[in-house]
Amino acid sequence: MPRYQEAPLTSLAQGLERESADYIKKLVALLNTGTKPTRKADLIALVCESMQGKKLQSLWSQLDKLQQAAIAEVVHSSSPFYQHDAFVAKYGEAPNWGSSSTYGWNREPSLLCLFFYQDEMPPDLKLALLKIAPKPKPTLIKQAGDSLPETVMIRHEPRYTNLREGRKIIIKEAPLTVCEMERSAPHDLGGILRLIQSGKISVSDKTSLPGAASIKAIAAILQNKDFYDDEQRKQRADAKSYFEEIGAIKAFAWAMLVQAANLVEISNKKLVLSKAGLKALQDPPAKTIQTIWKRWLKTTLLDEFRRIDHIKGQTGKGARSMTAVAGRRAVINTVLTECPVGMWIAFDEFSRFMLATNRRFEVTRSAEHLYISESGYGNLYDSGDWKILQERYMRCLLFEYAATLGIIDVAYIDPGQAEQGFSSFFGAEDFTFLSRYDGLMYFRLNSLGAYCLDLQKEYVPSAIPSRPVLQVLPNLEIVASGEGLTSVDTLVLDLYTEKVSDVVWRLDRQKLFTAQESGHSIDELLDFLTAKSSTALPQTATQFFSDAKERTNSLRDLGTAKLIECNQANLAVLIANDSRTKKFCQLAGDRHLVVLSENETKFRSALRQMGYVIPLSR
Repeated sequence: MPRYQEAPLTSLAQGLERESADYIKKLVALLNTGTKPTRKADLIALVCESMQGKKLQSLWSQLDKLQQAAIAEVVHSSSPFYQHDAFVAKYGEAPNWGSSSTYGWNREPSLLCLFFYQDEMPPDLKLALLKIAPKPKPTLIKQAGDSLPETVMIRHEPRYTNLREGRKIIIKEAPLTVCEMERSAPHDLGGILRLIQSGKISVSDKTSLPGAASIKAIAAILQNKDFYDDEQRKQRADAKSYFEEIGAIKAFAWAMLVQAANLVEISNKKLVLSKAGLKALQDPPAKTIQTIWKRWLKTTLLDEFRRIDHIKGQTGKGARSMTAVAGRRAVINTVLTECPVGMWIAFDEFSRFMLATNRRFEVTRSAEHLYISESGYGNLYDSGDWKILQERYMRCLLFEYAATLGIIDVAYIDPGQAEQGFSSFFGAEDFTFLSRYDGLMYFRLNSLGAYCLDLQKEYVPSAIPSRPVLQVLPNLEIVASGEGLTSVDTLVLDLYTEKVSDVVWRLDRQKLFTAQESGHSIDELLDFLTAKSSTALPQTATQFFSDAKERTNSLRDLGTAKLIECNQANLAVLIANDSRTKKFCQLAGDRHLVVLSENETKFRSALRQMGYVIPLSR
């Protein structure tokens, strides 16, 4: 639809009135009426007469299936306009509109043009067609299934074309990496909160972005490392070709997510846990992750598109044209809720589904401000391309934020191996990839994601497939048998147990307790071993778990507290028993009081009423 649109049509006659007499004559020729009026008013009257009753039914029967589909889509929608991108995304091609010369001159219309005027269907015609055009089939998202291949085939166009040979399309095979995030994200959340509590994460007080040292510290505590390892990529790269670093994804995302969720505060450029952050250490990780996602959807802390480093012009004049991030995220989040839980979806299919259902969004109102490499040459003003702008944004939101939180599992390739589609832009000839997220190929909404998106009231971890690939020995060692051990199985074992060798792990109380402190359950490991073991668990293993559960239930974390020292024992007793303060503190020894962080404000207020105050710590 053009940027400028005339007032909505009120009738077929008005639509025809906007066209030239020569064009209407071409429409009349399609009707085969045998009469050839010359005056415009007579031409309009003839077309209107031919678009009623049985004559309209006859015209409908002369249309091909694709043309009928174009009409049906508009007739049964709330909009009178034909949506080209949505139609092509749903049906794979555009209907036959006839032909025209360059820039739309010398139009030779098809029968379909009798139903639309500047892509708009007149309301009286739309009403008449309700009795003729059947309701179109709903648009469905296609599933890739519950498993994926080890490799994918990628279509490549050479950057430089041999003029004699012409442009050749090359199909290359790329290895697919599957990363199941549901179980690692809760561990990563606990790790980042503890890391912040230790005072090791710094951010800019102006941009809130983490520095290189902080990103490195976060990456070191991630359960399954970051999605890409630039050091390994560099070793595998061709020494003769240009190497482009990908950089951090998960590590960067965590630094921003905890800020957006108000789990931290900035103090002297360092992140410190807020009261909500301290509480999150005790809360179920799934609940905290749900809160983080919902707050991220509304935050203005960061526009994810700023992470597309190669697209410049997002600051200064260009910043004023960028659309609100909350609106973009809301559209993507809504479509995400329509994805089947537990099934892989190709990213390209997700994008197609958004277009086909007309769930669009804009990244910028003025693409001419954005450019690649050099302003004035690589401007994107004429890109008009969903793949260049919107898809890059979608990939970033899904890969860097939804996947990091464990809402989706992802399958990806190296971005340098992905289909490019950008090398025609000035200055992009030597880029290996346009964004670090270009390698995202598939994603899968998991149980944690279903909970975070309010598709499930309670979080129930995804079931662990029963497959005998392990044997638990009486000495508490766990031995992998056969070749059926998956990366997810290894992840669970590494989380709960001590690794002895490539195929042997050992049940260890300290490692088990560390996993529990990160929000994981003993029962999760017990269920995992029961499902994966070829034989029943030995008595020693059963006793190990029984003892661990008993020790776990012996203590309860009531939260973070402050220890207050009184200069006299009788003052401590007085405060601990005063009706105004006793609800908020507890006597600890002779001269000390313990106050839970959640009660600190009320305790200080009650203490002032007693005539005492706690001075600022030096």
